[in-house]
Amino acid sequence: MKVDYHVHLEEGPYSLRWLNRTAEALRAFCPDSQLKHSLPWLEGLFHRLADRMRRGAYSAEWLDLYRMRAKDLGLQTVGIVDHLYRFREYKRYFEQHMHLADDPLGQLQQCWLDQVCVASIEEFTTFVQSQKPRWETEGIQLKLGIELDYFPGGEQELTGVMDSYPWDHCIGSVHFLAGWGFDNPDTQERFAEEDLLSLYGRHFSVVGQAISSNLFDIVAHLDNLKVFGHRPDETFLKPHYQRIAELLRENDVATEINTGLYYRYPVREMCPSMSFLEVLADHGVAITTSSDAHFPDHLGSHLAEARERLQQAGFHSIAVFDQRRRKEVPLV
Repeated sequence: MKVDYHVHLEEGPYSLRWLNRTAEALRAFCPDSQLKHSLPWLEGLFHRLADRMRRGAYSAEWLDLYRMRAKDLGLQTVGIVDHLYRFREYKRYFEQHMHLADDPLGQLQQCWLDQVCVASIEEFTTFVQSQKPRWETEGIQLKLGIELDYFPGGEQELTGVMDSYPWDHCIGSVHFLAGWGFDNPDTQERFAEEDLLSLYGRHFSVVGQAISSNLFDIVAHLDNLKVFGHRPDETFLKPHYQRIAELLRENDVATEINTGLYYRYPVREMCPSMSFLEVLADHGVAITTSSDAHFPDHLGSHLAEARERLQQAGFHSIAVFDQRRRKEVPLV
């Protein structure tokens, strides 16, 4: 079965790079009718971009591009999620747990949070729910999900989020260690200040707490600390892999094979690594497939390779979700 349970509609910061990437996505679904780099070509692209900006990410026109891509790829299910830090209603949660002190890291992260926290969770959930029948007519199930950053001590706030909306699946993820957003390209120099074995130990400790909280249906990209290629020899990480696999199995929590780092980040490797994936398969952990797309032309990226990796590791089924109930379906 072909599914993609981790798909985003938008994420800042709203830089010129973001604008250019949005233009590329629009061009992927609207072939140029004018000579590339001519004035008429640029005018046409400008009008499409202006329309996209005016309508925003929660518009049928933007989501339809995802639907077109899903249909072309033969996907049966697509899970739309958004990061909790996108929503103004929950900005306070991140202000409580991120490092936002008056120092270089804190100033940078405060600026980042202000740039990305611009949406309404009410608008997001209402919009995605309203679009489910439209997708159903194409034979594709659209699922409403949320990606929740896990911070130790933040369980009560996250429970409130999950109890307040009609989620099909709730994804827990770890993007921060002691308040440091380690996958932000602007903060990656901090890796040079860390002992990697100790850093990975702390990372997997937080991932283990996220799993043991029993809050989430899926705990995402388990080893995304490797995002910029900073990783010790995996031989030393095997005990952590074993422990995470045991916790996932004991708590009956699923994970994912996530292709996002493979096509968007310097490490050029899926999450989890093949070595980690084999440990998860040996423990009978439930798993699903995710592209972590942030633009419609990235939906489903490299999921064919991901399914092959799952088979190679020893998986025979994948997890699917509806109204936070999980079941297993054949991988192929």
